[in-house]
Amino acid sequence: MSHFLAELIGTAILVLFGDGVVAGVVLKGTKSENSGWIVITVGWGLGVALAIYGVGSISGAHLNPAVTLAFAAQGAFPWADVPMYILAQLLGGLIGGTLVWMHYLPHWKNTDNPSTKLAVFCTGPAIRSKWANLLSEIIGTFVLVSGLLFIGANKFTEGLNPLIVGFLIIAIGVSMGGTTGYAINPARDLGPRLAHFLLPIAGKGKSDWAYSWIPVAGPILGGVYGALIYDVIMNKTITWLFWCVTLMIVLAVYAAIAGQLKADKIK
Repeated sequence: MSHFLAELIGTAILVLFGDGVVAGVVLKGTKSENSGWIVITVGWGLGVALAIYGVGSISGAHLNPAVTLAFAAQGAFPWADVPMYILAQLLGGLIGGTLVWMHYLPHWKNTDNPSTKLAVFCTGPAIRSKWANLLSEIIGTFVLVSGLLFIGANKFTEGLNPLIVGFLIIAIGVSMGGTTGYAINPARDLGPRLAHFLLPIAGKGKSDWAYSWIPVAGPILGGVYGALIYDVIMNKTITWLFWCVTLMIVLAVYAAIAGQLKADKIK
């Protein structure tokens, strides 16, 4: 199997389990309706773990453009392969979202709220605040990528690493997912969002493209910074890219805090 196909299949598996558990919880008339946030986070964690088990030995199971770009920024992954990996991941997200739609075919019509249907495919903020939402995605993906690297530095019983990564996903979802739904992966959000846009989903609304840049830009910034900070701590390596990303994140932090202070003052 090629690396392209492995990343496509792995990301499709991830989205099938992840968006599938969301569909089971929020769509009307399912056996798991209203089973809650904990079920969603566990479903996502197990989906990630199983996807890594499936294709990790073939492509390394990045399954996430933020991870691919982070490894490339470290010099641990060739930049020449980055476009191919990202394209495979986005197509995998699109396919995974389509499979979820097919699996729950009778339930779309029975669910009245278009926003609920969109939430199956992609993330949205609990409170819409552009810079604060961006900051949440930066922090969540920073924890993801730095966590992956620190976990990888440890020696576990053979075959245990994917399960530990799944626990990391659950921890991020439980602790930090309540603000934006923790995309922490552009392919997991953009691919299924495109599926929502293209598919004939009964009673669907708009695909919220105005928000769609946040679960792309935030994870990329946070993921790359997580890898660069890891290099600073472990290898004492500081590059020009580190300072560039640091500046962008400082600006995002300032915009988020200043915007919230202004909103609080108005209230």
